[in-house]
Amino acid sequence: MRIHLIGVCGTAMATLAALLKHRGHDVSGSDEHVYPPMSDFLAAEKINVLEGYRPDHVDTPDLVVVGNAISRGNAELEAVLDRGLRYASLPETIRDQFLWDAHSIVIAGTHGKTTTTALTGWLLTAAGADPTVLIGGIARNFGTDGASYRIGKGTAFVIEGDEYDSAYFDKTAKFLKYLPDVAVINNIEFDHADIYADLDEVRLAFRRLVNLVPRNGLTLLGIDSADAAALVKYARSRVQTFGLSDGADWRAVDIRAGERTTFRVVRGGTDLGEFTMPLLGDHNVRNALVAIAIGADMGLDLGALRHALAEFKGVKRRLEVVGKTKGVTIYDDFAHHPTAVDETLRAVRRSSPGKRLWAIFEPRSASSCRRIFQDDFARAFAGADEVVIASVFRSTLPDDQRLSESQLVQDVAAKGVHARHLPDVDAIVKQVSAEARDGDLIVIMSNGGFGGIHQKLLSAIERA
Repeated sequence: MRIHLIGVCGTAMATLAALLKHRGHDVSGSDEHVYPPMSDFLAAEKINVLEGYRPDHVDTPDLVVVGNAISRGNAELEAVLDRGLRYASLPETIRDQFLWDAHSIVIAGTHGKTTTTALTGWLLTAAGADPTVLIGGIARNFGTDGASYRIGKGTAFVIEGDEYDSAYFDKTAKFLKYLPDVAVINNIEFDHADIYADLDEVRLAFRRLVNLVPRNGLTLLGIDSADAAALVKYARSRVQTFGLSDGADWRAVDIRAGERTTFRVVRGGTDLGEFTMPLLGDHNVRNALVAIAIGADMGLDLGALRHALAEFKGVKRRLEVVGKTKGVTIYDDFAHHPTAVDETLRAVRRSSPGKRLWAIFEPRSASSCRRIFQDDFARAFAGADEVVIASVFRSTLPDDQRLSESQLVQDVAAKGVHARHLPDVDAIVKQVSAEARDGDLIVIMSNGGFGGIHQKLLSAIERA
């Protein structure tokens, strides 16, 4: 089968292309620009990548996969429609090519999807289930240098369930296509302001997911999130809860943090013993509980799951240490929602008390660029000692909708934290490298590349 993907350089689309290639399909793709590292990944997978969008790129494919960043007016999409070619969205293609015959484990929630998917995929792999795994990030336990997917021979298919829309012609959540036998909903908050009008619309999407789980399936709900826990009344399947709160079916207690995090797992009143992982933060304890619960429900050996958790290597861009120089440690983190910012800063603070903590933030996502989180961000950044806010990435937003950098700085400063707005990467690198000192922890947060700031800052501190 000849399959062509329009917009192949996004992580999810590139990963799908690789999975299709391994299934034996003839796969090609196109994108407006093709840069490393995605171009290197696609080349390694032997996928023919065409730069730019042209009608002749979609000559005679059997199927065209249309990415959700593509809309009417795209030259290839218009050719597909004019010629009456068969097309589908990314989640439809995943469902039809991989999930009908699989035991589908869908990991969803506003926060933690990528890490929880990687954790679950790794624990099931190490414990012998041999799953296929599809992740919206690079998991270090898979592949030579990390990978966003794994192909297994078992029936389990662990997939990150994104609530973002599917395609220009289908504005419903991707996870509604994934045929969940197991559905995990870690937490629910408002996000994706370009897709959802309010929190009620987000809640509705997750209710629809719960409604898809069969009676003999399993729904895992995060009890520490009120909106996630409230979904129990919509489930027709078995339900298990997880979290740190009293009453959770899977509960973590005695959490101890340092360079590694240690905790005990209690299942329905039974102490299952101590678990250790290299990840930081209570949010990652919850993520680990999910992976343990799924493995246990599949009948996998608890000792194997315990050992696998201790050997988990993390996910790139999730509180990843990108370098150390002159006693300064620089982290890269994907946090772009106030809750994620708060959890990340708390995790670093708890693991390294007494050290000066910097938060450098680029408001880049559709929601973080908007004023809707103005007050929430001010509270989130109160956990740092030094806060640097870059200019809002989406500068075309109207003033009354756009996040105010100056107001955010003023509000953070009112909480006793030194804060400032520095407009671009060069200004940030110059100022921070001049002030950084031995022992500082610098957390750089953005859901984009942030102009390569991580290596630029490392180099500048080294030269200072």
